[in-house]
This record gives sequence, structure tokens and C-alpha cells, in this order.
Amino acid sequence: MKIITRDIPPRAAWALEQAGVHPLLARLYAARGVIAMEELDDALARLLPPAGMKGLAEAAVLLADAIAANSRICIVADYDCDGATACAVAIRGLRQLGAAQVDYLVPDRITDGYGLTSPIARRVKDRGADLLVTVDNGIASIEGVATANALGLKVLVTDHHLPGAQLPDAAVIVNPNQAGCGFESKSIAGVGVMFYVLLALRSELRRRGAFDAASQPKLDGLLPLVALGTVADVVRLDANNRRLVAQGLKRIRAGALPAGLAALLQAAGRKHETITTFDFGFALGPRINAAGRLADMTLGIECLLTEDAARADELARTLDGINRERRDIEGGMREQAMEIVESLFDDSEEQPPAICVFDPDFHEGVVGIVASRIKDRWNRPTFVFAPSQADGKEDELKGSGRSIAGFHLRDALDLVAKRHPGILLRFGGHAMAAGCTLREEHLAVFEQALAQVAHELLDAATLARRIHTDGPLAPDYRRADLVDTLHAAVWGQGFAPPLFGEEVEIVSQRLVGEKHLQLKIRHHGQLVDGIWFGHTDPLPPRVKLAYRLDADEWQGVRRVRFLVEGAEI
Repeated sequence: MKIITRDIPPRAAWALEQAGVHPLLARLYAARGVIAMEELDDALARLLPPAGMKGLAEAAVLLADAIAANSRICIVADYDCDGATACAVAIRGLRQLGAAQVDYLVPDRITDGYGLTSPIARRVKDRGADLLVTVDNGIASIEGVATANALGLKVLVTDHHLPGAQLPDAAVIVNPNQAGCGFESKSIAGVGVMFYVLLALRSELRRRGAFDAASQPKLDGLLPLVALGTVADVVRLDANNRRLVAQGLKRIRAGALPAGLAALLQAAGRKHETITTFDFGFALGPRINAAGRLADMTLGIECLLTEDAARADELARTLDGINRERRDIEGGMREQAMEIVESLFDDSEEQPPAICVFDPDFHEGVVGIVASRIKDRWNRPTFVFAPSQADGKEDELKGSGRSIAGFHLRDALDLVAKRHPGILLRFGGHAMAAGCTLREEHLAVFEQALAQVAHELLDAATLARRIHTDGPLAPDYRRADLVDTLHAAVWGQGFAPPLFGEEVEIVSQRLVGEKHLQLKIRHHGQLVDGIWFGHTDPLPPRVKLAYRLDADEWQGVRRVRFLVEGAEI
């Protein structure tokens, strides 16, 4: 492993510091590409205007007409946290804006598969809907939209996934990644797209005289859900996404949050006053995602919709229990998968440029998590496959992939599909995460084809595991109050959390819990506690570490400790 220090443009850091930003934060922001204070302004007024998103005006008219006609609207959601929050935002927002008949349907991961399929369209029609609205899916649902059209349903697709060569024949499509869309934030999550649809709808209703600017419904109460879905979907936190997340965090910290989120925070042992983006990604998001992975995402959506505190508490505890089950399943799968990958590397003279793992005992609900763990460990594009559990599809494998910088996973799948027509039954996704379905008999062909694409596109330097840090931490900044300041800021995908790197002295080390390395570190002459979770190999007396800052409390005193992420040995 190589620990690399990020470049810090001195002029940008100086300009931010002169504008009043804390010197350490100025350095961190400058290293992440921030060059002016305007980029750090998280006011709602600084959000990108809705007018730039293709299809938004037409979507507003379609929804306003449906509300005026008292039409039945059915939301078709995805079964992950982005889809669940987008669904909750859609239902809450449409009801606020006057829609009297709003329902939702979320496909089952195993029996229905992903997105708006023809059977899902028929179920929506059977519910008596007039307008079908997809959230966080639909851009690849060619057959599903065609079936909905044939059944007399109007279809509004709201999505953020990359479109294929053919678009569905929907009445309106809102997706910033479709051709001809000038909206600058191509990384906006599905929940963010739906929030923008509601902003445009409110504007259209105001134009029609439904209310004036002073009496219009306030949609900012939806921002806690927008923030959660944005972080949980691991989209790039560009300036616009950071503003959406910051606004959601502010409201939650002030106690303005839905009952379901409050209950989930309590179930996770977190306090709303000090919530961080880390809590979104590692406490709330996984509990909602667990419903879609192992049970029914209706549980997650109902938790986000209810305003009954007792009902919210019941649902949050149920989701917490499902998440514990998910962790148990994932733990066993991860160990087994790691052993398989170890054998791949041990048996090969040349390390493979991409990794494919399959076992007939794997559970399709957690393959993505396991793929992420393997990718982090070996720094290779990784697919993990599990047998389909759907009736009549026992010969199919469901795969979920995670990628590394420099390898666009969805484009790689597209290239595999073109070179080997017919082996991929379905595929889609993003640059860093994608999924596909194939028959078990084609797994070996897929593995070879993916490896060939990776071999062509990745070089040794890209495959070498590297950790980018913000360089040494000055001892003056090793303070608990400064840790709180760092934690309160918005960090995430594409805007990495602070990570420091420098050579230190290891004074003592011992294993705790049989799988974590507890350390005493001498940092600039002073002893600091440290821990490396999931690491058991001893460290040399002097070593270059990459570490995050944390603060723990012991006997009423808060102390800084280092959370080690890696070592250059």
C-alpha cells in the first residue's frame, strides 16, 4: 500500500482562510477542489435552479393536471435507501401539494427484480391508478413502460441512472443524465430528482393560482429525507448535493425530522443533535436498505412515511432486527468470498485485474455489500454473484459489482454485452456500482470477458492500492472540539472525509476482541490512543499511518484518538 498526500493549492487555501474559514478546514476544502467561499455557501437560494433540468416543466404540468382531475397516482420505487427516501419524498410532497389519491408499490428484489417491469405495470393498473410515477428507476424499463402505455396508464419516469441506447416511451422523462439535459449536477440521487420535480410542480401550481408565494406549502421539511437518500446512495457530493445534504442535516440537528428518522436514530444509538453524514451512511442507510435486501422495502417506506411515534418506533426496531440478520449473513458470505479470492491470487502468477466470485450458498440480497468489501481489500473491480431465488429462474445468477477509480463499471458491462451478445440478460448502473443478471452457464465467459476489459483499461499504477491523505496533522489541531467541527461538515463520495497521513512511533500494540489492533501512538512527542478495526498484523516501531480523527469519552473526559485506515510498510 502507498500513502499519498493530496495536493493542496496554496492560493485557494489562503483565499478560504482569508474569508474566515478555519485554517485546517481551508486546507481540506482546497485539497478537494474548492476555490471560493461561494462553493461553501449551503443556503437554499444557492441550489441549482430547477429550470435547467430537462423534462421538469412537462412533469410539473402532468402532475398538476393529475391533481386537478383527482387522478390516482401510483409511485413505483426502487428497493434501496435512495428509492425508499425518493418514494417517501414523492408521497409526502404530492400530498402537501394537493394530491388526494397517492399510492406506492415497491418491487420485491427476488420475485420482481429491478425496476418497472410489465408485471409491475399490470399491478399498478389493477390498483386503479391513472398516472404511474417511477422514482430512482425507469430509465431502462422499455418493456414496462410499453405495457403501462398499452394499459392506458400515463407514465412519468424520474431517475438518475445512466440511460441506454433506447429510452422508454414515457409521457415525460426527468433524468439529468439523459441527452440534452443541461442540469449541471449529473450526480444528483434519485431522491434529489424527485425533490426537484416537486419544486417544479409547486411553481406550476402557483402559476395556476392554487396558492401564492406567501401561502404555498413548504417543501423544506423533505430535506432530511433527501439528505439521507443522497448520502446512502453514495453519489458524488458535488456542490449542489452538498447543499442538499447540509440543509437536511441542519433540520435534523434542530429537531425538525420525521418520526421515522427519529426512531431509526434511537434504534441506532445516535442523537439527532449531533448527526453526521457518517450516521447517514453507516447507521440509518443500512437499516433501511436491510428491508429491501432481506425482507420487504415497504417496511422502510412506511417507517419514513408515518408520523405516529409508536408506529415509527415499532418499524425502526423491526428494521434494526433485519439489519442484524443482514450483518450475520454478510459476515459469513464475506469470509467465504475472501477465501475464494485469496485462492485466486495465490494460484495465479499474475494477479487478476478484475474479480468475480460466486457460491451457490450466497444470498442475492447482500452481494453488493460483499463486492464492496472485496473491492476495498484488493482494489479491483469486483462482481459477486448469487443464485436467483425467484421461482422459475433457478438457472439465473444475480450479480452486483463495485469498481475503482478509472474503471467505469456500467460501460464495462456494455462492452462485455457487445462482445458477447446474449450472455447478459439484464444490466445497468453507474460508474462505481452496477448490477447484472446472467445464466450460470455463462458465468465463466463473463468472468473472462470482464477480466479482458479490465486488462485493456487498467494499468499497474491504477491497480496498486493507494490511500490519499491530507498529510500530517499539526499537534495544535489534535483537539476534541476540532474533531466535532470536522464531523459536523458534509463529507462523502467525491468529497472525501479528512484522512491524515504521517510517520509515527508505535509505543505499544495489542489485539482486542481478537480482530482489532489497539495502539499507543507517539505523535509529535505526545501519546495518543489509536485503533485499527479489522486488522490483526503487528506494526513496526516506526510506520507511516493513514488515520481519521475521532473523540471518545472516558470518565467524563473527551480525548482524541486515531482511527487507522492503512499503513505503508
